[in-house]
Amino acid sequence: MRVSKAADTGSERVGTMREGVLDQKHLLFGEDGSPNNYDLNMGHTGDGGWRTPRHRHNFDQIRYVIEGRLPYTETDVLEEGWVGYFPESVHYGPQERPAGLRTMVLQCGGASGQGYLSVAKREEVNAELNKTGEFKKGLYHYTDANGVPQSEDGSQAIFERAMGRKLEFAAPRYTDVIAMDPQAYDWQQADAGVSEKWLGRFTERDLRLGFLRLEPGAVYQAGQFPSIEILFQINGEVTAGGEKYGPETGYEFLANEGPAPVEAVAPTEFFRAVLHTF
Repeated sequence: MRVSKAADTGSERVGTMREGVLDQKHLLFGEDGSPNNYDLNMGHTGDGGWRTPRHRHNFDQIRYVIEGRLPYTETDVLEEGWVGYFPESVHYGPQERPAGLRTMVLQCGGASGQGYLSVAKREEVNAELNKTGEFKKGLYHYTDANGVPQSEDGSQAIFERAMGRKLEFAAPRYTDVIAMDPQAYDWQQADAGVSEKWLGRFTERDLRLGFLRLEPGAVYQAGQFPSIEILFQINGEVTAGGEKYGPETGYEFLANEGPAPVEAVAPTEFFRAVLHTF
């Protein structure tokens, strides 16, 4: 088990790849080079908002809206409390995120097994590319060897420089972002004082997304899935590994690591994800 509290985590400003101000607190990272590498973070949009062009990634993204409304196209919005699954290879945007928006974001390798480029490597390459070109409105502008001006998506430019190869996308498994309203789902009792609300299971690799609720004194035995289980504590108080934890805490349980007891001191809810099984 690994645990990380937002209160103990410094805030980092996202680089110049996109336009606007976005600060992130990175709670947990996976293993570089693994198909299940991931980054669990909290994002806060600063003054002036945050903008991206229409684009796609070769990894998955899951977003839970903590506060505000998250537009993910010109007409579609994730409301506060909603969850969005942004599958690899699926286009979304353009985005115009308003100032004050707070989200939990889980970026992870998709079902195709291409993995996820770590934040540290991405920001390192971001700085390198700024020496030979310019990021503007989500695109990277540069002049090629023949003196001809070129532009490409900023995320793509960073990936190709970091990996030394062209970015290739798997065939999209879905046609669009999957937006989910958790209030439309019912809680199901899983154990004494333990309720769960699964929003969905996705792809042949069985990505699972949902919520977990504990009553005071109830114990959830975590880490009993065949892949990495991620919990993000929304409210309440629990004990785990002999320590007490409150809201905006992230937990990682490796495949079949459990049973690892998480006991509620007060009524507590978590967002829960079980990553793709490889």
